Amino acid sequence: MLRKLLAPTQAPPSPRRSADAHDQSLMASIVARDLRAFEALYRIYHPRLARFLGLVTPRPTIIEEALNDTMLVVWRRAATYSGECKVSTWIFAIAYRTVLKALRTQDEPVDATGVDELACEDAGPEQAAIRQQTQATLASALDTLSAEQRAVVVLTYFHDLAYAEIARIVDCPVDTVKTRMFHGRRRLRAALHGRLEASS
Repeated sequence: MLRKLLAPTQAPPSPRRSADAHDQSLMASIVARDLRAFEALYRIYHPRLARFLGLVTPRPTIIEEALNDTMLVVWRRAATYSGECKVSTWIFAIAYRTVLKALRTQDEPVDATGVDELACEDAGPEQAAIRQQTQATLASALDTLSAEQRAVVVLTYFHDLAYAEIARIVDCPVDTVKTRMFHGRRRLRAALHGRLEASS
């Protein structure tokens, strides 16, 4: 994972259309105030949003609040979803704006524990220790980035989104996404190299 983050990146392939078609169907039902459809969408997006938000900020209270606020907006404003972009793009855009707002309004001590799912859940003790050390190293390195840079890096490397889709989520031109990625990756590379050398 660290090697992947340090290497240059290209726009990844788009997600499967079948997944978005399912999301579209759920959204149509949510517009009709179908609570079961909302619960199904919540189950799909809760882990994805938790991972995204946890990599944008390591503050647990902000993560939980932003996640809940995001899904509340999805429920309340489902009828405003126009279908011009993927459901995932629309939801991640809401989450991005929500977490940035929370970060601007809250001043809370940082506990860098937001990085997860970097290895298999059933890893042995040695693998678990390596995983924990890798998580701590990556979390500390990500913390050197601005929230805007972190979001771009996370959406690219951890969610395999293309720059065009990320631009819609963070509401900026594609060139701005590329600039944030360039500077974010450069700062991340420097931070990771420094921490890896210190631990060797």
